[in-house]
Amino acid sequence: MSQSPSNINSKKVVLGVIGGSGVYKMDGVEYVREHNLATPFGEPSDSVMEANIEGRSVYFLPRHGKGHRYLPSEVNYRANIHALKQLGVTHVLAVSAVGIMKDNIKPGNMVVPDQLFDRTRGGRANTFFGEGIAGHVMFGDPFCNEMRAIILAGCKMEKATVHDGGTYVCMEGPAFSTRAESQFYRKTLEPCVIGMTAIPEAKLAREAEMCYGMLALATDYDCWHESEEDVSVAAVIAVVKANASLANNIIKRVASLMPSTSSSENLSAAKYAIMTDITKIPENTRKKVQLLWGPYIG
Repeated sequence: MSQSPSNINSKKVVLGVIGGSGVYKMDGVEYVREHNLATPFGEPSDSVMEANIEGRSVYFLPRHGKGHRYLPSEVNYRANIHALKQLGVTHVLAVSAVGIMKDNIKPGNMVVPDQLFDRTRGGRANTFFGEGIAGHVMFGDPFCNEMRAIILAGCKMEKATVHDGGTYVCMEGPAFSTRAESQFYRKTLEPCVIGMTAIPEAKLAREAEMCYGMLALATDYDCWHESEEDVSVAAVIAVVKANASLANNIIKRVASLMPSTSSSENLSAAKYAIMTDITKIPENTRKKVQLLWGPYIG
């Protein structure tokens, strides 16, 4: 039987979850294996736990390491994405605690952003390109629409209050915003949330040809809200802990809703991205990126 073009180009879907602040392990889930992986870009934040959810393998990686050991700027994002790629992950669910930048979003709400604005300062390794291989992927829509739809459906199934779309501003940290910065973001960018980790995580996922979506846990009003207390670590942790069960249930819903195959264009995002003559790529660099772009560089 002949296949349609969409079926010919489809790939088997494997879900990876990158957990953020306070979200390290899913309760009520069977963990079947621990993967300790090395990558050409260094060590990932921690071992990757393989869970069985409704008969499917789901891979879970704590972004900041178990016990929250790494600052947002210290996370080895390249190693984390590469480690998930080694395990065959095609779709990434990023779970992140975020500050609120709009009045209609309340602490404890869920947000599924559709845009990103980078306010980091360039100190983070934010690309797999370089060292003799140049390339440019499309990043106009940083969050995968397929993943966004599944995350939203999972939220609704759990009857969570969820906000569809909006811009995530990624700041450097680790300090929270000044009032001037917070007001600047609100007036000029009109974002819905602010956080410290989506960049370069989302960019690297796109270069690695993964579908990346975010479940953002709204925890506080940053410091722009005059009638609310200023953000504190204690307040953030309290909201995350209070919503941990809901977040875990949404993650499990997302896992159960994932299709068996996908033809998302993000799964071939680097196909036409490489500018370098492949005969000129240094051998050491070729080895480093073989897992990512082997079909394109030989």
